[in-house]
Amino acid sequence: MFKKFTQILNSFSYTLIENISSIFGKKKKKINITKRQKFAVGVMSLSILLFISELLLGKQAIYIVLFLSVLADLFLLWALRNDLRDNFSLQIFILPFLFTISFGLFYLLVPARFLARIFMTSLYAVGIYSLFLSQNIFVVSSIRTIALLSSARTVSFVITLISFFFLTNVIFTLHLNVILTILFLAIFSLPLILQSIWTYTLDRGIKEDFVWGLLLTLCLSEITLLLWFWPSNPTMIALFLAGFFYIIVGLSHVWFEKRLFKGVLWEYIWVAVVVFTVLVAFTSWT
Repeated sequence: MFKKFTQILNSFSYTLIENISSIFGKKKKKINITKRQKFAVGVMSLSILLFISELLLGKQAIYIVLFLSVLADLFLLWALRNDLRDNFSLQIFILPFLFTISFGLFYLLVPARFLARIFMTSLYAVGIYSLFLSQNIFVVSSIRTIALLSSARTVSFVITLISFFFLTNVIFTLHLNVILTILFLAIFSLPLILQSIWTYTLDRGIKEDFVWGLLLTLCLSEITLLLWFWPSNPTMIALFLAGFFYIIVGLSHVWFEKRLFKGVLWEYIWVAVVVFTVLVAFTSWT
């Protein structure tokens, strides 16, 4: 299926180039596009489509958001097809898909002001471009060690936290019953956790990290059950869950790196204290 898609995409690209060349009377040439140029094409296309869909379609843009999420993975596949041919990893497609969905859904909660939408679209463009570069580094790092791996992990984790916060905020804003809330949160939390763990293990398969990710998802689901009854607004609950996500997944990262020392542990404890204090401070007890 992978080879078939790349053949179709290459055929389409060459046909388009040949038609354009024939229109302007130029000699046919094979145009080589670098990965960064492909990333730039993907980012511009996704950003423009996201902005137009949210500006013109309103709440009906959710269907376009699903399409754009798939399109984000297709652009990534187009750019990295040569590297993935002998080193295919399904995990690299998780975060671009969920990041696009999270932005598209959170877009609906943003005030319908032109400047606000410009800002959100620009933020998405920066995020998806950084994410494409990071995924490229992960693919290459699974073959050989490169110096940018640590930076790519940091960027990927930040984007994972943003995606988790946006999706959690959307779910709690819908005011669903407790079962659906936990179910939806678990559905997107598990792949986000698996992808985040993979950035440190770089295993090709998902089975190696699945049990670990399932246990962390269970922890998030239990906290979600408690917070569903907590008298606070969706943004504060989403912020607390994002902090909890940062703690449990961040501790997993340092565990895989074999540097879970006392000082590192205390840093995460202080983060937990701050996040819980903020939640209590913005809770309505009346």
